[in-house]
Amino acid sequence: MLDLPLAGNMVGMAGNSSVAGRSVTSRALALLGAFDERHRQLSLSDLAARSDLPLATAHRLVSELVDWGALARTPSGYVVGRRLWDVGLLAPVNTGLREVAAPYLHDLYGATLATVHLAVRDGAHVLYVERLSGHASVPVVSTVGSRLPMHATGVGKVLLAFAPEEIHRQVLADLPRVTRYTISEPGRLQRQLDKVREDDFATTQEEMSLGACSAAVPIRVGASVVAALGVVVPTLKRDQARLVSAMQVAARGIGRSLRSA
Repeated sequence: MLDLPLAGNMVGMAGNSSVAGRSVTSRALALLGAFDERHRQLSLSDLAARSDLPLATAHRLVSELVDWGALARTPSGYVVGRRLWDVGLLAPVNTGLREVAAPYLHDLYGATLATVHLAVRDGAHVLYVERLSGHASVPVVSTVGSRLPMHATGVGKVLLAFAPEEIHRQVLADLPRVTRYTISEPGRLQRQLDKVREDDFATTQEEMSLGACSAAVPIRVGASVVAALGVVVPTLKRDQARLVSAMQVAARGIGRSLRSA
């Protein structure tokens, strides 16, 4: 929610928009929503186009967002501001899960030197809430805060396997191919998800990034899967059992800590 000075200034401009039926808040949120993994810096004209706003309206609202700190101006355009990041860190998915999981993630990284992921489901995507990696880790496309396809990632397959039926239907209806190894056949993916529920872990083989394989396990609080823990390595041929065992130990520790938090 915007603070009162910003909201007050923007309410005065509510009648100036040519976009019928959209509130000031929805227009401001549309500007913030214009940013994503592939659009981290945008010009004013790009912001207006991606948020479907007139250029003059976008200019007024962007100026207010810059003043508040939600956006920052650079020589080449606009980026997400530090104050918006600070507010985002207060979300329960960050303050609770990340703090509880942190020591287990560091132990897992120390034992494997693999890229370690902590993720939750965000609708029909997987949201990465923490990542640990080093110089020896496999390069990956994920970053903290990124949202990736569930069917192409290890943590995503775990979360999809235990997701509600409506999420299953939504994801299986649209399986874009990210690499030539991405599973895009609904029947094949469903068989994998059945095996995930049976084995309690998931794997990928270069399905999100070439040269990167992953394994992931569920994190449970009671009987509910609340998150997924994963690692990314060059190959799973030799160390899959060891990696899965290490992750399951860490996942059980995180789950116990979440219950008692």
